[in-house]
Amino acid sequence: MGISIEVLQHLLQQLNGVPPADMAPLFAATRHVKLEAGETYIREGDTTRKLAYLEQGIIRAYAVRNNGEEATLFLRWEGQFIASHDAIIRQQPARFIYRALEDTVLLEINYDQLDQLLKEHPRMEPLRNYFLQKMLAEALDTIEAFVTLSPEERYLQLLDSRADIVNRVPDKYIASMLGVTPVSLSRIRKRIHSRGRK
Repeated sequence: MGISIEVLQHLLQQLNGVPPADMAPLFAATRHVKLEAGETYIREGDTTRKLAYLEQGIIRAYAVRNNGEEATLFLRWEGQFIASHDAIIRQQPARFIYRALEDTVLLEINYDQLDQLLKEHPRMEPLRNYFLQKMLAEALDTIEAFVTLSPEERYLQLLDSRADIVNRVPDKYIASMLGVTPVSLSRIRKRIHSRGRK
């Protein structure tokens, strides 16, 4: 099940204390986008500065290496935001491909349009910092996990945060995100299972 728009509205209200009615201009500028499983949301080279909230589904961000192999950067699922860090923060073409792994529903806004809205409604300005800080924090979390945690610990971290994701995402993508081969992922699962954890 997807996350209702009321949940997003409540989250944004908590962030800046603006009553739901005052956020009407923000939600009026958004649109629902539906993607079928396998459909690309952002292509490599895209310059569109779009920001979206996942109501339903999973999106995988990945790059294709010179040898043709795909390297998964991250996965995003219900209740999370998705955007090209390159397009929004660096103001450069996207270097990664963002593709739906299952039927997905997004609530999308153009970041330039959001920027204009925040200028017209200064009370909503904290939203900009929230989105940018969240994107930066997620990127830092990924880097820190690779530096401080083993692949097994990173897998356990994923299980603790959203155990259902491992059943919704093909093993090869989970393995790629962890920086291991599918065979190594299988061994990790066997070790965890032998210790009595599902």
